[in-house]
Amino acid sequence: MPDQLADERALITGLVDGNAGRWDLDGLIPEDLLRDLGARGLLCAQVKPSYGGLGLDSATNGELTAHTGSLCSSLRSVQTSQGMAAWAISRLGDADQRRTHLRALTSGQLAAVAFSEQDAGSDLSAMSTRIQRSGDSVVVDGAKKWITAARYADLLVVFGQYEDSAAAVVVPRSAPGVTVDVIADPLGCRAAGHANVRLDSVRLPAASLLGGGGHPLSLLVTTALTYGRMSVAWGCVGILRACLRAAVRHASSRKQFGTPLTGHQLVARHLADLFVAEQGATRACEHASRCWDSKSPEVATAAVLAKYVSSRNAATAAASAVQVLASAAAQDGHVVARAYRDAKLMEIIEGSTEICQLVLAEHAVTTTL
Repeated sequence: MPDQLADERALITGLVDGNAGRWDLDGLIPEDLLRDLGARGLLCAQVKPSYGGLGLDSATNGELTAHTGSLCSSLRSVQTSQGMAAWAISRLGDADQRRTHLRALTSGQLAAVAFSEQDAGSDLSAMSTRIQRSGDSVVVDGAKKWITAARYADLLVVFGQYEDSAAAVVVPRSAPGVTVDVIADPLGCRAAGHANVRLDSVRLPAASLLGGGGHPLSLLVTTALTYGRMSVAWGCVGILRACLRAAVRHASSRKQFGTPLTGHQLVARHLADLFVAEQGATRACEHASRCWDSKSPEVATAAVLAKYVSSRNAATAAASAVQVLASAAAQDGHVVARAYRDAKLMEIIEGSTEICQLVLAEHAVTTTL
């Protein structure tokens, strides 16, 4: 791990350690903690230093994300959301928009990215949200569903149909016509601030359109989702490391029939599977980050592969960890109980397992024949 992150890792550990279980039960992370981390640049650490960020490369940011994910997947989800918003603004915004919004996101303001809708999850071309020009303004109408971190957000990066193409618009949560309805008791990442968002004739300055709008939907989706998939994948590495650590500690300290659990072959098999799952996910994420940092044209596919491998491994390995710890992990708030629930959601968000399989199958056909 690069020395440059030692202090940041220690800071996050100090803030989170011992609190994640309570946040999970309460369904809430203290907002002042999120704003403090944001002001330190730790929620969107790849933002350039000229905009107040840490300027980390993908590999280093990935390890930071994994560390956060090993402690609290809800906090990691907020980190992913802030990073996606910052990346979308970096890629799609003009110079003034980057200067304004990125500095806000590294100064304590929080952001969420609004893609999905009731009838537009995997098929984002079915989005019904409309962004329309009206003189020197734009008007946004639509409803977004299951938006991570929307509960905490000051800014919403909203994607929708625009003229004969698509656009992304930065919407202040305080704007008239914006309603945020918090989702109660989600299955996993309970403190990540999931919410449904309604936009009823929200009127904004035309300058709110990132890059002036009129982008192909495929560009918008790929831009934000590639970052999101990378972040989720690294977060799943964190889940795997937390499960492996908890399972090894428990199996080493608990005896059955006079022998530590590590000496029972069927338990040892679970530990081996956990180790292999963590190593496989780490290697897939490292490959994707190398593609990102080298600006490889394969980065989008590598991100899908990393997300697919890491999320599936995390879901399977979390179940194995529960099996090893048994009743010790069968209570809400325990790190493995959280991991079991959180990992399942990771197979759904930022491209479900099935969507990842379709993308990877198409890539295999086009590159192999």
